[in-house]
Amino acid sequence: MFHLSLSSELTSCCPEYRMVAVYAEVTNTPFCEGLWQEIDAFTQTLRATETPDSIKQQPAIAATREAYRRLGKDPSRYRPSAEALRRRLLRGLELYRIDTLVDLINLVSLRTGYSIGGFDADKIQGMELCLGVGHAQEPFEGIGRGALNIEGLPVWRDALGGIGTPTSDHERTKMDVGTRHILAIINGYDGDEQRLREAAEMTQVLLRKYASATNISITCPAGR
Repeated sequence: MFHLSLSSELTSCCPEYRMVAVYAEVTNTPFCEGLWQEIDAFTQTLRATETPDSIKQQPAIAATREAYRRLGKDPSRYRPSAEALRRRLLRGLELYRIDTLVDLINLVSLRTGYSIGGFDADKIQGMELCLGVGHAQEPFEGIGRGALNIEGLPVWRDALGGIGTPTSDHERTKMDVGTRHILAIINGYDGDEQRLREAAEMTQVLLRKYASATNISITCPAGR
């Protein structure tokens, strides 16, 4: 399992930050009907009960937006992924169908409000990951977004550089249908460790149900 650490640069601005990581051996597929039935059910409920303002007030999303402000990033220009997903559904658009692992992580993010880094663990360089803050001109190719300005964004880095932010993960470590080992990092800026544990359990259940997951391990943050 990877060793996960937090930089003082991050914790000094976001002392409430907590996280949990889920690692598993998996079998990915292009599409899973049962999973999409769950996504569709969530979509219907969201559209019947939420508004753009209520989405921003959801505790995990609100806390992530506040972390962006503390780090000097505009959360309305660089939206956390959980917020962006909910807003997309609220506008009447459907989620992109990528593959089962990506769609599964999106569902957990939608349900919990947490921005989740979903990585192909075999593409991560080294066994050390550290959460820091993006620097000016730091290269980062967001998935489907091209070059992303990550200055002021929380960023997970491996031995080669950034692999994930709450706005977008990096192309280099993205999951695909060939992914056999997943590392999902659930990022909580609200300090609610109970809700994080529940999100990790939800992730584990869905991975077993839809991705035939085995050898699952759950790790809490280093230094906490």
